[in-house]
Amino acid sequence: MIKQAIIPLAGQGTRLLPLTSVFAKELLPMNGKPGIEYIIEECIDAGIKEIVFIISKKKEMIKDYFYKDKFYQNIIKKKKDQRILNEYKKILKYRKMIKFVYQNKPLGTGDAVLKTRKYIKDKFFLMLLPDDLIIKKNCSKSMIKVHNQYKSSVMASMNVSKKTVSRWGIFKTKKKLNKKNFLIDAVIEKPSIKEAPSNKAVIGRYILPKKIFLKLKGQKKGKGGEIHITDTIQSLINEKEKFIGHSFSGKYLDCGIIGVLLTNLGTPEAPTAKALKPYLKQFLWDPRVVEVPRPIWWLILN
Repeated sequence: MIKQAIIPLAGQGTRLLPLTSVFAKELLPMNGKPGIEYIIEECIDAGIKEIVFIISKKKEMIKDYFYKDKFYQNIIKKKKDQRILNEYKKILKYRKMIKFVYQNKPLGTGDAVLKTRKYIKDKFFLMLLPDDLIIKKNCSKSMIKVHNQYKSSVMASMNVSKKTVSRWGIFKTKKKLNKKNFLIDAVIEKPSIKEAPSNKAVIGRYILPKKIFLKLKGQKKGKGGEIHITDTIQSLINEKEKFIGHSFSGKYLDCGIIGVLLTNLGTPEAPTAKALKPYLKQFLWDPRVVEVPRPIWWLILN
């Protein structure tokens, strides 16, 4: 059973600069709560018991978010607000599950994963990238079912437009197992349209084997001077480690794009209503829209 998950959170968030020079993008409110809480809820619903957050010293506020006991206790004494009390209880519940490790130099996702080595006890673990939000259906839960069936590593996949393959890691498929799953022959990072072996893109959900740590320890830096987890995965595939691509059923949202749209509202750089509409329509599944005044949402969506 998959009981542990890791979440890399040490990224610099360059798409949201200058906001991310002082604020962690993962705490950006989305319909009334930080994006990271949606990821935690996905983990809990999938049966995860322990989560390892990989942060940097510049993102200490993520840790602080779960440890503001005095603040909550003082507010609760003064206001007797049930909603605040419920939020505090939820934070306490999350805190019991979470451990923190640090990645203070931006050396890539592979390096971030390696930092969690001492905490991972089982043969396989789950990794979720917080920029990739998947709603409606629990992607992690369905991937764990695939893992239990095939006893192998699993990676989430989504069909993308052939015109955009150079933005993604792209799968070369080996064999179709059924309607939703296929064996992976290779993972190619950001290929050109001509080089792309398919339009099946890697999305930020992975079930990885513990043996990946041995590979990561000796992994050489790749593009941009970083240690890429896809390079390590490819090494394991070359050694006949079985990886399955899983075409998930949920709705995919790029939190980086959503963040850029929301943080530009009301500025000269604000996107047009026409540009915002397709993103916000798919994002408003939660009725608690509090971070943007409701009249603005109404004007954009109507």
